[in-house]
Formats: sequence, C-alpha cells, structure tokens
Amino acid sequence: MVNGLTKYVIKLYTSLNPISVGTKFFPTNDIETEYVELFNHTQTILLEIEKAEITTDSILKNLERDIGPENMPEDFNFYEIKAAENKIEEYALVSNIIMGSDRYFYIILQHPHNLVNVFEKMIHYEGGEILEIDSTEILAKMPSKNDAIRLGIKMIGMGFEEGVKIVASVGMTGAAAIERSIEYTNEIGSFPGISFTKLGGEYALVFDAPFTYGKGRNEEFDNYLFIDLIDSTKFISKRGRNTLVELMTGIRNFIETECDAEIEGYREGGDDFIARFPSKDLAIRAGLDAAWFADNNGAKIRAGIGKSRREAGQRAQLVDTFTSRPMSLIIFELANGLYAYNIPSESLKTLIDLIDNGKTKLAYVFIFVFIATFLLLVFGNGIITGVPFGWSIMIIPILIVIIYGLSM
Repeated sequence: MVNGLTKYVIKLYTSLNPISVGTKFFPTNDIETEYVELFNHTQTILLEIEKAEITTDSILKNLERDIGPENMPEDFNFYEIKAAENKIEEYALVSNIIMGSDRYFYIILQHPHNLVNVFEKMIHYEGGEILEIDSTEILAKMPSKNDAIRLGIKMIGMGFEEGVKIVASVGMTGAAAIERSIEYTNEIGSFPGISFTKLGGEYALVFDAPFTYGKGRNEEFDNYLFIDLIDSTKFISKRGRNTLVELMTGIRNFIETECDAEIEGYREGGDDFIARFPSKDLAIRAGLDAAWFADNNGAKIRAGIGKSRREAGQRAQLVDTFTSRPMSLIIFELANGLYAYNIPSESLKTLIDLIDNGKTKLAYVFIFVFIATFLLLVFGNGIITGVPFGWSIMIIPILIVIIYGLSM
C-alpha cells in the first residue's frame, strides 16, 4: 500500500495511480534477497495504467489467450473452485518475477496404460523435467503454467482416444500440484480435467466427451520485450557514443545469457532492440534489470512487453504519453489490465523517502512555514529590512527548508 501523500506526489510526477513502492515480498534465498533489495533500494513503483477487472469470465478469456485459442477444445466446462480477489497484489507479482513461472505438473491415469511412456516423451519435448513416474502417475516440472495447462489438455484428449480418464493439475510445488488434484476429485469428481490457479483463485477445465486438441503453441504470439533508450542523442552528447554502445551491449548480453531470450533487431551503436522470451515473467524481469542497469548508468529506458513484436513496441511508445519528463517505465498486461514498473528519478526518490521516513521532521517544516507566514501576514511589512513583504514570505520558508535539508 501507498500512503496518501506519497500517492499524491507520485501521481503528480507520473500521472498514474501507484499501487506500491518497493516490495513486501519476503526473500528466502540469495537471489530473492538481491532482487528485493533492488526493488526497495531503487524504490521501484508499480503503477496502474488501466485497472484490471478480475472475474471468472475475464480469467477464462485470459486463459484462452495465454495458451492459444487453437489449443482450447470447443466443448468444455470451466469451474471456479475458489474465486480470485478483484485486485492486483504486488508481492504475488514480484514472487512470480523472481521465482519464475515454472510450475509443477501432476498427471494421474485411471489405470495403468502405455500412455505414461508417451506422456514422458511429450514432457521432455516441451522442455519439462520428469521428477517422478510410475504406471499411473507423473510428477514433472514445466517451463511455465501455461505450457503445463496446454499440455494437460492435449494429454486428456489423448486419454479419451484410448479410453483412459486422466486428471491433471498444476501447482507452485509438487505437493501443491498433488493436493490440487485431490481437491479436484473431491469437488468435481473423477471427470477428466485439469485444475490450476490464476490470480489467487482456483479453477478447473473439465471435459465429459472426446474432443479435438491443438497441436502446440502458436509461435507468432509469444512474449516480446521492446527496449528503447530515452533521449539517446542527449546521452551521447554527455557521455559519448562508446558509453552508449557499452550500456546497450551490457543490457543485451545480460538478457541473452541470464533470461533465455533471443535478441532481434539489434545493431551495434543502436539505442533499441526486441527480445523474445519463453514466458512473460522473464520478460518483465529482463525489463526491470535493464531499467535498473540503465538508471545506474545515468540513462532511462522505455520498455513494453506484449504477445507480439508490434504490441510490445506500442506499449513502449505509451511512455511518452504520460509525462514530458524522461521516465523509465516497463509496461505490461496483467489479467485484463495494463500496469507498469517505474524506476523513479532521484528527486522523486528523495521526496518519497522524505514522506515515508521523515514524517516528523516534515511536520515540523510545515508548522514552521505556517507560523512564519502567519506572522508575516499579521505584522504586514517585511521583517527583513529593505526587503519587500512578498519576498519576506518567500525567503523565510526557503531558509527553513534549506536548514532542514542540511540536517538530513
């Protein structure tokens, strides 16, 4: 949450509604600690551009978009086991960005069948890792939740062809995936289907008849990150072209080696490029890393994340519509809303820190300014000899603020 005064100041700077400053995510290992410290040290702000309306219908539409309409059968039942809250939780988003979108995938067959061996090969082909397997059960780790759901639908369809009922589930851990499978059976029964979470809610796709299943992911709609250095001409005039090349090369190399991305459209000396990622969380993480790195080197970036190159580029261009000030923003879709991470300027960071951590001193400043202004109004003429009344009113508050600043 953001307190009222901080929220007002951020709105003045960004023209957008702030959801959080930094993060409340609790780290449990070195990588998580590093990212949490970056969020909080840079006071990275999560902003709302278009508010998401989280309903069962919107979650289903997002699911169809994420796994590809071609992979959704025509006939299915969509069950809401536990409703999601209609709000965006910053720590859940940070958790997904830091921990990644890989998910545990559990499949159970009604009875032993050779499909288990077929499913094992399918999981490996999709980049998954088999953790446990026997004649009726498989526990695996998939690159993303959407990959697991898409593959689960295909396996259920193959089960219908072979006369085998299959129940699948997806969870953050192996235990969570197995537990979700048990809950599915208790809530819905032994009908073939797959259960999963979306935005804090629990849902299931249930099938009661054979169906034609999709052939795989649509490569035309993946996860793209468009990065563009803001005001590169000014940056070159101050720092030199070689510094620009070093900055962009550093961002490119990190994204390529640490985020499993494929770089497109980069030329040495250029100020923009596009990268393709296997999952959205990796794209957001790469955008944040690029913005933090640029900020540390005196630069700002506009970045957009989308399911296509065009969508990513359009979102990056939105940055210029919010403010005339250079402002680092990473814009992405969440549920059916549009959100952004902002790396605030030093002046905005100072104001946020002053409001959040120096409230007592700030209150004293306002009290002194009020008293000084009141006295000047009561006595009428300038207190400082030879200085007009209007200037007296301005000088005293300014002196007080300067004294306060020196005491910090």
